[in-house]
Amino acid sequence: IVRDMRAAGVPAMVSQTAGTFVCNHVFYGLMHVLAHRKTGSTATTRGGFIHIPYLPEQAARHPGAPSLALDTLIAGLRVAVATSLSTDADIREGGGQLH
Repeated sequence: IVRDMRAAGVPAMVSQTAGTFVCNHVFYGLMHVLAHRKTGSTATTRGGFIHIPYLPEQAARHPGAPSLALDTLIAGLRVAVATSLSTDADIREGGGQLH
């Protein structure tokens, strides 16, 4: 997803520490639901979490906070969905940041 977002001109990175509180709770809750749902079909549902930054007008109230324009966020989320639907497995690639 990150590779495809960058190729589309959307700034993105893997964060190794993002969401160590609420975001992780949401992500692990989703993973728990997916792991324990009744299996009645052959389809597998994958899940993930994308943390998006503030819009510029929101970031103005939070000095130093990252932000992206709404059009860029929408473009990035469209790429993420398209990549998720067309990819069966994650690529193995080193990278990411701690903050």
